[in-house]
Amino acid sequence: MTDSASKGHSQSLTRHSMPPPSKPPAPLARSTLIHMGVRIAVIIALTTLFSYLHMFQTLRQEALAQLEQHVSERGQREQAIFLLAQDNHAVLTKALEERILALRKEDVSERFDRLFVRLPDGTTRNRLEGFDGTRMPGVLVPPDVKLDMEMRRRILAAYDVTSWYGPAFHARFTDTYVTLAEGPLIVFWPERPDWAQKAEPTYPAITSEYYVISLPENDPERRTVWSNIYQEETSRRWLVAASTPLDMDGRHIGTVHHDVALEELMSRTINDHLPGAYNVIVRDDGQFIAHPELKKGPANGNPGQPDGGSMQESNAEGQQAHLRDIFERMKNQPLGRSAMELPKHHEYLARTQLKGPGWNFITVLPESRVTTPAFLAARYVLLLGIVSLLVELGIMAWVLRHQITHPLSAFTQATSRVAAGDFHVELDTSRNDELGQLARSFRHMADEVQRREEALRQANEGLEQRVEERTRELKEVHTQLVQTARRAGMAEIATNVLHNVGNVLNSVYTSAQLAKERIAGMRLEHVSRVVSMLQEHQNDISTFLTQDARGRNVMPFLSSLGQNLMEDRQEVVSLLNDVGRYTEHIGDIVKVQQNYARTPRMREQTQLADLVEDALRINSAGLVRHQVSIERHLEPLPPVLADKHKLLMILVNLVSNAKYAMDNIPPAERRLSVKLERTDSNQVHIHVHDNGMGIAPEMLTRIFQYGFTTREDGHGFGLHSSALAAQEMGGSLTVHSNGPGSGATFTLEFPYLPVQEVA
Repeated sequence: MTDSASKGHSQSLTRHSMPPPSKPPAPLARSTLIHMGVRIAVIIALTTLFSYLHMFQTLRQEALAQLEQHVSERGQREQAIFLLAQDNHAVLTKALEERILALRKEDVSERFDRLFVRLPDGTTRNRLEGFDGTRMPGVLVPPDVKLDMEMRRRILAAYDVTSWYGPAFHARFTDTYVTLAEGPLIVFWPERPDWAQKAEPTYPAITSEYYVISLPENDPERRTVWSNIYQEETSRRWLVAASTPLDMDGRHIGTVHHDVALEELMSRTINDHLPGAYNVIVRDDGQFIAHPELKKGPANGNPGQPDGGSMQESNAEGQQAHLRDIFERMKNQPLGRSAMELPKHHEYLARTQLKGPGWNFITVLPESRVTTPAFLAARYVLLLGIVSLLVELGIMAWVLRHQITHPLSAFTQATSRVAAGDFHVELDTSRNDELGQLARSFRHMADEVQRREEALRQANEGLEQRVEERTRELKEVHTQLVQTARRAGMAEIATNVLHNVGNVLNSVYTSAQLAKERIAGMRLEHVSRVVSMLQEHQNDISTFLTQDARGRNVMPFLSSLGQNLMEDRQEVVSLLNDVGRYTEHIGDIVKVQQNYARTPRMREQTQLADLVEDALRINSAGLVRHQVSIERHLEPLPPVLADKHKLLMILVNLVSNAKYAMDNIPPAERRLSVKLERTDSNQVHIHVHDNGMGIAPEMLTRIFQYGFTTREDGHGFGLHSSALAAQEMGGSLTVHSNGPGSGATFTLEFPYLPVQEVA
């Protein structure tokens, strides 16, 4: 080993005196650029292709999901009016049936004649005296209807129900009307209040579509059915009639109706759509209710008349074929399935069925809304890739020609000086690239190694002196605590103080040992090995660093070595900071105890909140070790006159006992609550509550007796002396517990004597 090291050292000295290697020839840099440029170009092309495919698939999935969600939400919105009509009809039919049954026991002739009159044309209609068609239903009874008592009762029942519910339903529906099986028609239609007065005597109510669709042969399930759409002759609005039959005693009595306006539905369908998409509504028989390319056709204006209103398709043959394809694709796709594709027209479809009339709400999304963003994104990826390729090739060319050979030669000389023990290296640290960072790190490493050696030597000397001084102080503090502990109850304070100090001293010793081990573990000998390797290849340093298997690891190794040395420095500094912080903690603990170690006076000015914090601080080591969470509820009170030494003794005892009472519950659930408050009776209460083992009822009377304890290592005088001290202060110490496992609350009560009032 010695001969080999001597030989390597002599070779290092010989090579160190040689001139730095010459600049690598241009063809090497050019071939390197060509090879790397081709590889990067292939990567950019593949990245662009995969980016387009990924973005297209992602955008397609997002568009289809948005399409399905849009159709589902629109279906829920647009079918609301139809479901409301069905709900209204359920109320109307029930009310009509109940009203007919109620009137069967009455003679309604007088009321019928008061409301209605037979006219010369044979029809029976509302009397004009007191009739207001905007608030009352109109009645039209054809001439051939026999007005016996049963018919009169049914007409009056329909009149009453329509007058009760018609005005309320008018807020959402054009009209509300009832068609009886024999032909009478009762209509509440505020927009046409005189319709019943002006209607033809032969108006075909029972042959109109809105009534015929409710007959048993056309509606065997006896549910709400919907007519074809039609255009009302006066307002020229598009409507659809909802009809619900009423059967009594096994036969069809009549049908209740609503006319639902479709203008808003058609307008929303055409104008409210996803960007780039459009909506259509189509019936199962192929009739399009709404479409951007459709026009409204003529109508005869009679409500409920079959085919009274229609929607006629555009004359463009291509548009008609497109609509047929949409309809055929819709028929072949079951409800509840995901969005469907229309490849012939490069579109995506999604549909839902509007409950009530059963119309199909369809949203059509062109495929271009998906492909166009994907193409644009892929184009940007390709453009940025080409620009990046050119920039990278230019940077690489500059680095190979100007930034590699000379810095490596400087590093070789620097490593030789560091290996020889000379830490004052000179490198070019003005560069902002990786080599400049490496130069700064290498130079900083050399400075830090030298400074750390000196600092560690001084730190060890100072640490020993400070530990010796602190130990001497702790011995003095311990002597004082032992003397003070001879007084009633102060032994608990001394125990907790010494326990905290001992824990901190353990931390000081541990941090010092770790710092020593970290310094001893630094592997600075690797620097000499790297320097020797570079000197061996000084003539062909560039080839060695770029082509040799070991040479390619030199730069990463130097970078890693610098990083490791920086991390070692940071960890040693952190450990020394911990030592300083721990020693300061020892001083704080000693200072707290010294404040209470003076010769006590009977009463002195005391800040109660600070006194509570001191008691917790004295017990802090045990509380942390037992993983106890502390909750403070301290009412801000002015200074009072009290025997602070007795108060501190009592609080330290209570906190210590609460800590041990929670040993049997999980650490995460251990809670200690301290509450300070002033009562209305001019007393001060300090509550110490724990959620620990609790106290059995039979022990509550013995808890303050001398010598009574539940701990194996307890002495049995802590609570006893605390209770006596509370009595000497003119107060009391009490305990409350709901039983084992319910925790306990100790309450210290003493007089409230503010300093100002006493003065």
